[in-house]
Amino acid sequence: MHKQKVRERILEIGIVPVVRASSPAEACLAAEAVCAGGIPIVEITMTVPGAIEVIRQLALQCGSDVLIGAGTVLNAEAARKCLDAGAQFLVSPGLHLQTVEFAAKEGKLMLAGALTPTEIMAASEAGADFIKIFPCGQVGGAKYIKALRGPFPQIAFVPTGGVNLHTAAEFLEAGAVALGIGGELVQAEALKANKPEIIVENAKKFVEIVKHTRVRLAAPSSTAKNGH
Repeated sequence: MHKQKVRERILEIGIVPVVRASSPAEACLAAEAVCAGGIPIVEITMTVPGAIEVIRQLALQCGSDVLIGAGTVLNAEAARKCLDAGAQFLVSPGLHLQTVEFAAKEGKLMLAGALTPTEIMAASEAGADFIKIFPCGQVGGAKYIKALRGPFPQIAFVPTGGVNLHTAAEFLEAGAVALGIGGELVQAEALKANKPEIIVENAKKFVEIVKHTRVRLAAPSSTAKNGH
């Protein structure tokens, strides 16, 4: 899938489910569950045992129906392995300029981890498509995103960490273009208990929040005040 198409899908759905699981089987179960809940995107983190093979398996199974990405990518060498396995986008927890530059050279979408204004500037200059603000919840949550939007109105922020059913709308209102959601969506207990229906329901709830919030934000201010 072309990078622009990948970008468009992430912006359209507005949610990047972060899958951390204790086994390949759990990771695949999580991917199937978030898709069934209306989110055809999944980020398989490198902390999942056999993560590269999980990405390869999902890419073969799902084709272009589901956007498969690789998370917790720490260097360009790992990034290469992920792309070779079929990952369509890369996500890093922090700023590693060589990885950002590698993704740009390969024409693949990069969500570069950053936290400070200095890191945000460096990531953007290196060619990052989205800036993943992590761990966002620990440094002010939605208020921090709103503060960053002041000097960086042109940068696409994807807050990760601290995004849940209660705060999701706040992050979007603050200017986030999409939300990175891990354990609040893909619950470890649900995976261990083999209860994917819990994750399916979580996904549906987050999808509704994103849709409802975006409609509200797009409405004229006078209409919004009337509660419509």
